[in-house]
Amino acid sequence: MMIAYPFIAVENCKDEMKYYQSVFGGEINILRKQGEEVLNADLIVGDAILKFADTKAAKPVLQGDYVRIFLKIETEKEFQAIYSEFAASGTIHTERYEAPFNGLLAIVTDRNGVCWVLSHYRD
Repeated sequence: MMIAYPFIAVENCKDEMKYYQSVFGGEINILRKQGEEVLNADLIVGDAILKFADTKAAKPVLQGDYVRIFLKIETEKEFQAIYSEFAASGTIHTERYEAPFNGLLAIVTDRNGVCWVLSHYRD
């Protein structure tokens, strides 16, 4: 089983989160800050989660590369298979690494130009 979340990079995440909250409602969950700057946050609207990152954290390659698909992958085996396939036929932006949330993370663009943030959370 997999869960896909929109992953949206914006300049000035702190202010933009408030804007999106004014549009959609919901609750903001700040995930990572650096001083007063918000680097990562979720906007939880009912059962939906919109994931946001400041461009300083997400480092989009080109302007317009601000929306990515965040894919939460259930098993490490599935994570590796998806990562390997996309890496073989696409572009790796962030190599697979052990993330601070006790899991794996990687950012790859597939052969069709779709950018994926791949994640696996260990229990």
